[in-house]
Amino acid sequence: MYTDNSPSARSWSKTVATVGVAVLFSAVATVGAQAQTQIRIGWPTGESEIDPYAETARQFRQALEELAPGEFEVRFFPSRQLGDEREMLENVSLGVQDAGVLTGTAIATMESAFQLNDLPFLFESSEQAQEILDGPVGEALIDTLTAHDIVGLGFAEAGFRHTINNVRPIRAPEDFEGIRLRVQPSDLFVDAFTALGASPTAMAWGETFTAVQQGAVDGLEIPLNVILGNNYNEVTEFLSLTAHSYNAPVLVVSQRLMDSLSEEQRRILREAGQTAVERQREANAENEAAALQSLNERGFESNEIDNHAAFRERMAPVYDAYRDAVGPELMDMAMDALDGN
Repeated sequence: MYTDNSPSARSWSKTVATVGVAVLFSAVATVGAQAQTQIRIGWPTGESEIDPYAETARQFRQALEELAPGEFEVRFFPSRQLGDEREMLENVSLGVQDAGVLTGTAIATMESAFQLNDLPFLFESSEQAQEILDGPVGEALIDTLTAHDIVGLGFAEAGFRHTINNVRPIRAPEDFEGIRLRVQPSDLFVDAFTALGASPTAMAWGETFTAVQQGAVDGLEIPLNVILGNNYNEVTEFLSLTAHSYNAPVLVVSQRLMDSLSEEQRRILREAGQTAVERQREANAENEAAALQSLNERGFESNEIDNHAAFRERMAPVYDAYRDAVGPELMDMAMDALDGN
């Protein structure tokens, strides 16, 4: 057999070998890239450093990378890029969207049991709310999502909603009398503030600042970070720390995504979700404390309420009205847990 050992032939052979190795490594890299699981996660608010929804998503991505480096690619879609909350919820249910950080109020449109968290004056503190939601009550809520092909990974924290207005400080239930408040577009919130003697108006968020500024409403109920981030201290006089509603966004993923993963990957995803929630709660507590301090430094007058129990007593008819929607067993479980807390 003739073999060409000339320098040019040897150079050509070496080039072919080098190219072959490069192609092989390229193929391996491509396979690895294709094997990486992509997770598209959306939420309704922005991507600021203090936004609780954004922080939950950031912590979720970080925890996944720590637990399984390079195995998951989490892509962010803030500010309703994937649709409004109801659309995102439906898309997670259908498996079109992989994950979301969504409010319990939005989830309640699909699963009415989630109205439990919106019951005003249910929780007295973040610590109490977290303990209840991390226990059997929270597990029961998460379990209701299974029927909708949604997997709940945990309850994050957007903080309590408080009351700001231009009439008077709120210290007792009677202080709400006659105050025109913008509330979330929710029958539950309208009913709750009506029971307190206020005049609630369900209003789109985009219309609210101008309505307060022009005096169409006297104020609204809103979390501390949102007050600061949207300059509501410039158009309202009194901040009352009523802590009437605990916002607990839920970190959810689609059942379709879970079904596509190995058993070990599913375990990692669940662990990452729990880690994300724990870290986000810590960050939110720090951000809320900083927000309140900043508002006080800007001369925004704030006060505590006198007696949380007095406000909850006024909610008894509202609790009764929504008992069937929440579910009698779940309602009793929550109340028993709160009484024993």
